[in-house]
Amino acid sequence: MATITQDMSYKQSLMKYATAHGVSKASRKYNRARSYIYFWLNRWDGSIESLRPESRRPHHHPNQHTPSELKLIHDMRRRNPRLGMVELWCKLRKRGYSRSIESLYRVLKREGLIAKKKKDSYKPKPYQQMTHPGERVQIDVKVVPRKCIADPDLKLFQYTAIDEYSRFRILGAYPEQTTYSSYLFLLRVVDEFKKKGVTVECVQTDNGFEFTHKFSHKESRTISKFEETLNFLGIRHKLIRPYTPRHNGKVERSHREDQKRFYDTHSFYSLADFGEQLAVHQRKSNSLPMRPLHWLSPNEFLKSFTVQNV
Repeated sequence: MATITQDMSYKQSLMKYATAHGVSKASRKYNRARSYIYFWLNRWDGSIESLRPESRRPHHHPNQHTPSELKLIHDMRRRNPRLGMVELWCKLRKRGYSRSIESLYRVLKREGLIAKKKKDSYKPKPYQQMTHPGERVQIDVKVVPRKCIADPDLKLFQYTAIDEYSRFRILGAYPEQTTYSSYLFLLRVVDEFKKKGVTVECVQTDNGFEFTHKFSHKESRTISKFEETLNFLGIRHKLIRPYTPRHNGKVERSHREDQKRFYDTHSFYSLADFGEQLAVHQRKSNSLPMRPLHWLSPNEFLKSFTVQNV
């Protein structure tokens, strides 16, 4: 059903008044020219649809393609359906076509002579659901926004570890994004999960240099301290596909929530201050109910699992 605009309702009111009281009175009352009222009176048939404005698109253009040029393009495309744009344009020019290739493209598109490319929609693979805490832990780093830091020379980084099964998070404040900071954070993650009665079996990260040297340009690629520690602890290291952050989706989503709930409203004056505020934020986030956990908080969900299986 077509939408009735405010302008159409106004015109209908004007037409009814002009019919009842005359064009001159309507012109004075509505402050409209008599020619304007006569124009719409001639078009008005009593229905509001007759007052809908028509298209103002011109019927002709001085530089539009002539019927002979259009016939040439159609014939050439029909005989050469797989010919590329440049080749088609060159063949047309040999037969007297004088337009630019941009004009040819617009005509082909308007006439439906260009096959539309279908974009392959992304089909996510079936997600492997975790069966117990610690089965896989995602780790990533978030750069603290500059607007949150009072000292212009200070750089801060948030390390995040999230258990895929329970969504329980561990956050760490560090002054640099290096493999040594990753190593320190990994030891803390393993220790804190151990206190909860959880053994970390697999750690999933992206391919950043703070985690792995797999994509280093150096000829002799040494193993990073983070990977060395994982091997020593017997923890499997899973790397996501390069340039595909959605494969680390849970930690990426948690960073988006951190931005909204934490960084948009807080400021930090030092590394120690950042660490204290981040610890408070961690306790709050682990106490928030979540829909995937059937409206339990990560703390409650993790505690219920460990109690049932001890």
